[in-house]
This record gives sequence, C-alpha cells and structure tokens, in this order.
Amino acid sequence: MKVLLVGDIVGSPGRAWFKAVAQRLLGAGEVNAVIANAENAAAGNGLTKALAEELLAAGANLLTLGDHTWGQRGFDAEIGSLRQVVRPANYPEGTPGATAAVAETPLGPIGVVSVLGQVFMGPADNPFHAVDRAIRQIPANVPLFVDVHAEATSEKIALGHWLDGRATCVFGTHTHVQTSDAAILPGGTAYITDLGMTGPAEGVIGRQLAPVLKKFTTGVPAKFEVAAGPAKLEGAIVKFARGERRALAIRAVRYAQREG
Repeated sequence: MKVLLVGDIVGSPGRAWFKAVAQRLLGAGEVNAVIANAENAAAGNGLTKALAEELLAAGANLLTLGDHTWGQRGFDAEIGSLRQVVRPANYPEGTPGATAAVAETPLGPIGVVSVLGQVFMGPADNPFHAVDRAIRQIPANVPLFVDVHAEATSEKIALGHWLDGRATCVFGTHTHVQTSDAAILPGGTAYITDLGMTGPAEGVIGRQLAPVLKKFTTGVPAKFEVAAGPAKLEGAIVKFARGERRALAIRAVRYAQREG
C-alpha cells in the first residue's frame, strides 16, 4: 500500500493544485490514500468546515492541523463534526476536535495523529507525552502516521526516534521547506523532517514577496497575502505492507504546475 503525504496546503492555489495532483495519482493507482496538512488552507491561515469537506472530496482521506488551527473564526464550533480531521494532540484538555482519527481506504484503514512542537512555537503541552497518549486511540493493526508540526528540526528528529518502531511514518510540517532526509529509521518507521508545502511556488513560503521584503527590510508590519502564480505540491510517498506498521520505503516528491 502507498500513501501520499502532502505538505501544508496554502490558500486557493494550494487547494486547486492539491486536487489536480491527488486525483491524478489516485486515478493512476500510483498511491492508494492521501494524508494532507490543511492548517493554511483557508487564505493561508486555518481551515473551515466547508474547505475541509472540499479537500476530503478532492482525494484526502485524513487532514492534520497545526499552530493555525483556530485561524478562522467559528472553526472551534465546526471541528467536532469533522471525523477525518485531527488537531494537535498536545493542546490543553477540553480543546474541541479529535486528537486521533482512522479512515477506511480501498486497501484497509490508516490512522493519523498530530502534535505541535514546543521549541520556537506557541504554548503547548509536551509533545512526547501527548503523542504517547494519542496513539493509544489507534488500533495496533492499523498503520499509523504522525504529523509533527514544529519549527525546530532537532525536535522533529527526536520525535521520529521516540516513535521509531511504533509508527509507520513520522513526518514534519510547518516550515514549508522540503528536507532531503527521507529515510527508514532502525525500528522500521519512515521519517522525513519536513514535507514542504503545497501552494504558490513563487514568493516566500506561499506569501507575496513584496510585503515580506518590506517587513524584513524596514521592520514595518505588513499583511502577508497568499501569492499568485503556478503552484507546487511537495510531500512524500510511503510504502508499507497492508495492515502492518513497519514501512518498506519512503521518497520525497514534488509536482510542479506549469503555466500555459
């Protein structure tokens, strides 16, 4: 079985290109299921129920979130009805939303859990302890994927080894820059520090260039709008035996949109 993991989907360009690529790969049998990070899907900041349903209809089996989980007003009242969407498991107890989810696919179920990093990020509970609690919700015979939404590469790598042998794949998100370290860890868990992003290929990690340069060069605040132009989808494809957690292979992928 092969699962496509999709880096942070950014705005409408990211959503449109995600749909095109995911449906092509699924239709051709190149992958059997899709897990995507959708925390930037709504104009680059958060998610809505309508957009979650759009991405699920476009080919995603499961969606993960991150530090922009509550970027859209009212989503806290919507997330409870979205059984295929998980918010970070290390938010405080009582926070709405699922901390683990299982989705059925034509080749069997897959499960997902998400945690936030603590280093250089906003307040969150310890991700190592939180992920241990969250993965207990996924049956042992279900392949398990863990999204580590974090800034520090060291924290992501440490969590990869923490879960080695217990998860099918541990993948990082958040930086929007794909890393070149996809590998199978000693215990059989596939790992990559960051999937990259799905959205505008130009600009600065999905945002328009001019306001970002203004902020960096003058210190004056600016609104970072989602960039235009051709998009790219970055992520990884993980291969494993059906019903087993040990990964067989992982490779980073990038699908670029061409204008015209």
